[in-house]
Amino acid sequence: PADFAFAVAATLVAVTLFLVGWGLLHRGFFASEPIVDTPTYERYGSAMNDGKVPYRDFAVEYPPGALPVFAIPALGNPSFETFRIRFEGLMAFFGQAMIVCVAVALVALGASRRRLLMALGFVALAPVLLGPVVLSRFDVWPAALTAAALCALVTGRLRLGHVALGAAIAAKLYPAVLAPLTVVYVWRRRGRREALLCAGLMLAVVAVVFVPFVAVAPGGVWDSLQNQASRPLQIESVGAGVLLVAHNVFGTGVAMEPSHGSQTLAGTAPEVLAVLQTVLQAAALLATWILFARGPATRERLLYASGAALVAFIALGKVLSPQFLIWLIPVIPLVAGRRGLIASALLAAALVVTQLWFPYRYWDLALQFGALESWLVLVRDLVLVALFVWLAWALVDREPAAPLAVPPSGRAG
Repeated sequence: PADFAFAVAATLVAVTLFLVGWGLLHRGFFASEPIVDTPTYERYGSAMNDGKVPYRDFAVEYPPGALPVFAIPALGNPSFETFRIRFEGLMAFFGQAMIVCVAVALVALGASRRRLLMALGFVALAPVLLGPVVLSRFDVWPAALTAAALCALVTGRLRLGHVALGAAIAAKLYPAVLAPLTVVYVWRRRGRREALLCAGLMLAVVAVVFVPFVAVAPGGVWDSLQNQASRPLQIESVGAGVLLVAHNVFGTGVAMEPSHGSQTLAGTAPEVLAVLQTVLQAAALLATWILFARGPATRERLLYASGAALVAFIALGKVLSPQFLIWLIPVIPLVAGRRGLIASALLAAALVVTQLWFPYRYWDLALQFGALESWLVLVRDLVLVALFVWLAWALVDREPAAPLAVPPSGRAG
């Protein structure tokens, strides 16, 4: 197993690689034809800097836990360019924090030197594989919080892990799919009382972040949440990929319309597929939670299940934006063994294929339904579906699981 000194050295090398890659994303090919969300974030930050209250005085599309990464770069009412530099610097910091969390988790898991190097190298270079989308999306923030939560859980700091998970949920909701897994994990290892305490801490963090805004602008917060839940079939989702390829191969009709800040498909078939995908997404998540609960509550199975739940939520959702893949970068490399290597390879393929059309050919996809771009979307989405199946299959436990005894003592927080 990798010792502490080796892990520190490997982490420093990985952080250096990450920063080099981050710099490359500002150069040459990567800097062409950008599609960015930074102006939206700058507008939010400037409004808060002027004393306006989010959700009450201006609409915000994201949960309250995202607000700090918009407000901090806007301090002092800077120019847009200064805001952009500050924001990207903040995301780079969180990216380095992800690397540290992955390193600590792997050492706690007893990872070999080879596994540690490969996993950290993957996390460090993943932004280059995905492309410049990582520079102008705040998703590195909730991804870092999720990485911190899993790191705390596998190192035995169960309460701290749920505090971090609550912060991640408050930042971008999606980590909530991990909550059933983590609570069951604690219940099986430390008993019901500890599990309820951890769940309470997680919910308390979410409440602390949400309640002040709900108190002053309940309608605004509700509109923000409802706006995300009501989105139609986005053009990069698996259902849209099927329709676009069918359009190019068989000549079936498709129609695009802008909606909820992105490009979506309109018509009966997209509406039906959106409902079907939502049902499949819920079924996949439920299956993942049940499979995990029925097997041993080991750290390795927690990581399998966490990866499977996140991939199911992404791959089968009716919205699949490129930045969603950032959520997987600090999680999939934690999966051990040959299955982990193949899982990381599948994720790497999904990252690269995404960059082949986004942002450089995105408008060829959205406006012209280009054949190449349509096939790339479908291939990427099917790779993610395969990744879910690969991880979920590891949870199938053919041996009945004996109940785990509650240890007489042990650190829980």
